[in-house]
Amino acid sequence: MNFSKSLIHWYLQNKRDLPWRNTIDPYFIWLSEIMLQQTRVAQGLPYFLRFTEAFPTIFDLAKADEEQVLKLWQGLGYYSRARNLHKTAQQVAFEYNGEFPISYAELLKLKGIGEYTAAAIASFAYNESVPVVDGNVYRVLSRYFEVETDIASSGAKKEFTQLAAELLPAGEANLFNQAIMEFGALQCVPKNPDCANCIFSDSCAALQKKKVAQLPVKSKKVKVKPRFFTYLVFEDEVHNTLIQKRTQKGIWHNLYEFPLLETETDLSHEALSDLIRKQISTENKVLDLSRCNEVVMVHKLTHQHLNIYFWKVKVAGKLSGGIDWESVKKLPFPIVIHNFIEAERF
Repeated sequence: MNFSKSLIHWYLQNKRDLPWRNTIDPYFIWLSEIMLQQTRVAQGLPYFLRFTEAFPTIFDLAKADEEQVLKLWQGLGYYSRARNLHKTAQQVAFEYNGEFPISYAELLKLKGIGEYTAAAIASFAYNESVPVVDGNVYRVLSRYFEVETDIASSGAKKEFTQLAAELLPAGEANLFNQAIMEFGALQCVPKNPDCANCIFSDSCAALQKKKVAQLPVKSKKVKVKPRFFTYLVFEDEVHNTLIQKRTQKGIWHNLYEFPLLETETDLSHEALSDLIRKQISTENKVLDLSRCNEVVMVHKLTHQHLNIYFWKVKVAGKLSGGIDWESVKKLPFPIVIHNFIEAERF
């Protein structure tokens, strides 16, 4: 039995029962693919179920308010995916009458849909013979065929896509693409794969040459930038607080947060007191200033580590532009702030 047939046979026996696999509706397939980019299935599944319940059709998603979309997305991270998802839904709903294009080439014309997502929709929904290449596919192919090309290099995507295309069995693109991705997710995992109990234990080149741990090759290392965020959690005499929207480009765009002081290092109590006075009216005298988290929260993103501090600031009088806590909880926040609000039980 050749590589492709063996892989499909393994998949049919071992695949996980996931809702987006029980449909050929391109809307649900597209939704799952966007959610699962840089997200594990176990984490993404509850979000998929909540989204499809809230937005059963692409028209429902297109007509939704962006804040509603971001609130449902809260905790999945990489929030640009949610904003792009919303824009793509509007394009399909209003420019394509709710119908996704039925070919890879046409799908690529949609905003927010790149080569990977277009190939996934085209093959899963329409069984078009196009390969889907993600991190799982890179790993399986590089190990089985001992491909030592650096997957971060400029020509890697073309090389692996061509190899995957050659392996596609006629009329079974849907099955093969899902099979190789599932095999990478469950069997040919990044660290310590169970090679002894693998269907390819006799034919995998990396295993024969004891190179499993070295493949795939990826040389580029991400530079991590430290940032220091000090959040001011104001509370006035009627228990209102202050919230602002992050309108600047970058992380957490269009999500909400407390007034923020971003600095080069952690702030002392004295330095913080001076900065707070510039944030509020002279009528709002500071009654109490206390740090909520003695141990800094380090929120790790791909390219940056955020050192996050929350300070409670009780003030006299009523805050201008203050908002009550029940209204606050309805807004979309970065998950680290949402978790803080939940933990403090405001």
